[in-house]
Amino acid sequence: MTTGPDDVRIGISGWDYDGWRGDFYPAGLAQRDRLTFAALHFSTVEINGSFYALQRPSTYLRWREATPADFTFALKGSRYITHMLRLRDPTVGLANFFASGPLALGPKLGPVLWQFPASMRFDEDRLHRFFQTLPASMAEASELASHHTDHVTDPLVEAADNRPIRHAVEPRHDSFNDPRFYRLLEQYGISCAMSDSPTWPLFNRRTAAHAYIRLHGHSRLYASRYSDRTLDAWARRCRSWAADGPVYVYFDNDAEGHAPHDAMRLIERVGASTNSTPKAQT
Repeated sequence: MTTGPDDVRIGISGWDYDGWRGDFYPAGLAQRDRLTFAALHFSTVEINGSFYALQRPSTYLRWREATPADFTFALKGSRYITHMLRLRDPTVGLANFFASGPLALGPKLGPVLWQFPASMRFDEDRLHRFFQTLPASMAEASELASHHTDHVTDPLVEAADNRPIRHAVEPRHDSFNDPRFYRLLEQYGISCAMSDSPTWPLFNRRTAAHAYIRLHGHSRLYASRYSDRTLDAWARRCRSWAADGPVYVYFDNDAEGHAPHDAMRLIERVGASTNSTPKAQT
């Protein structure tokens, strides 16, 4: 099936940045209203807090209610699983993660990103076991969540539907540039995140129907503004990739406030839709 610009969702990685006040966010905007304001400009955002700590179902529900019906959240997987366990014996960690509230997002739950530490090398057997454990649908996530431990104090284990769950992984070590890695991703329908930065390798390989792109700042990590020429190149790629399935793009160059502005510049180039016409900033 041929797809188009509406299948390219472009947004930001996180949204709760005090440094954006008086720039992207109007100076008088309340902190609680930042997500709603961001959702006027973008059709998707990447949730960062879930990487650092388990959230609560009430938090996910609040985020869901603060955004339009067609909004999509990408969800960063727990660093406890990727950085502390380093993918070893992930079942309990995954059960706690999915019991902590992601199912409350319902139809707004988009791809789940698993960011690997830069020191992690490719290990085929370990990855195979991890991918086998990842839930491929809301129903599988619900079943997995039912095995949570007491670390989850307010669990939510029931899913409202049985939609598929898309996953992406972001490796940060050159050893992952291995045919065995790409074959594993293709076997499980997992996207290899294309990560643009001056620090980590960019794995420019489509391994699933969905594509996942993270733009961390091309010349200065988390800081540099993307040039017109570079954004033009990413726009061409996004339009091309959208012919094969949905494309998710997140700007993570937040340190100097460039992320939301670069995201809007890319949206303009791609022709991707946002949830409404952006309001003039005051």
